[in-house]
Amino acid sequence: MDTENKSKQKENHTKPLRLFKIEQAIQNMSYPSVEKLQKELEVSRRTILRDIDELKIYYNAPIEYDRMRKGYYYSDNTYFVKNMMLTESEVFAVTGILPLMERYNNTPLKNTITKVYETLAQMLPNQVEVQSNFMNDVEFIAEPIPCISEEVFNSVFKATKLHKIMQFGYRSISATDYKPHELYPYKIYNQKGDWYVLGYSPKHDKFATFTLARMKDIELGDSFEPDPDFKNKIHVDPNFGIWNNDSKPQKIELLFDKSINTYILERTWHKNQECKQNEDGTVYLTFESNQIQETLYWVLRFGASVTVLNPTELKEMYAAEVRKMAEKL
Repeated sequence: MDTENKSKQKENHTKPLRLFKIEQAIQNMSYPSVEKLQKELEVSRRTILRDIDELKIYYNAPIEYDRMRKGYYYSDNTYFVKNMMLTESEVFAVTGILPLMERYNNTPLKNTITKVYETLAQMLPNQVEVQSNFMNDVEFIAEPIPCISEEVFNSVFKATKLHKIMQFGYRSISATDYKPHELYPYKIYNQKGDWYVLGYSPKHDKFATFTLARMKDIELGDSFEPDPDFKNKIHVDPNFGIWNNDSKPQKIELLFDKSINTYILERTWHKNQECKQNEDGTVYLTFESNQIQETLYWVLRFGASVTVLNPTELKEMYAAEVRKMAEKL
């Protein structure tokens, strides 16, 4: 069975190139025969005949056989195989990845990705398109993401690439209006569909993170010389939060109820996590992070199914938040 699978995998990888070479041989050579194609491609006569049939049926290639010259030719000299010769599994991968790009729906990249998808669709042979079109059976559900204007998105990327100082209006999470800010941009993050820019903020006199969706009226100023030591001044934890935080990482310890043990065990929540099931079915999870506030938001989603063991700071924040919610009932 392993030998058969390996043989199929090899064929899936080599056939597209073989079809391309046959198509090129018919176009460029003088009536190539089956024997000549066999010798050039080092495959059997049966394989060559099967490939020619595939070109005719699935790629609409106008291939004819000239008995006098004992070789193949195109009855339409203007024809060429414009289709991308991908295997079905490769097409499946492409059509599976593209819907995940919904995280770019709030950016100008959406139009570019749509054009790429349409171009690929036009290049695919009809048979593979139909066989690999599983989009009616599979639906991708994305988290709601904020809208980002094209002007903001393009300006932030340009400023970061060219090391330009940015002036802009910014509305913080609890504000009711926009306030002026200045930033020396260094790095752009995309976390779970949200876009952020991290840079030096003169107002805060440190490196800070700003959400692109909360920015407006960006103006690019003078160029600046990047701090060569900036990486040592940025303290983020991409697993739980990209907010620059000078606090030292703390050991987070959580205990999850048996009712959701499989859900916790089957996922990697943090790159440095330790996760194990106890004898009573509960699950112990621990990792280190300096993003205590973001960790709190994450822990709250599990409600009564989680117990915060450590650190004390997180336990107190969790208890205070639960009390605030109870007061609103």
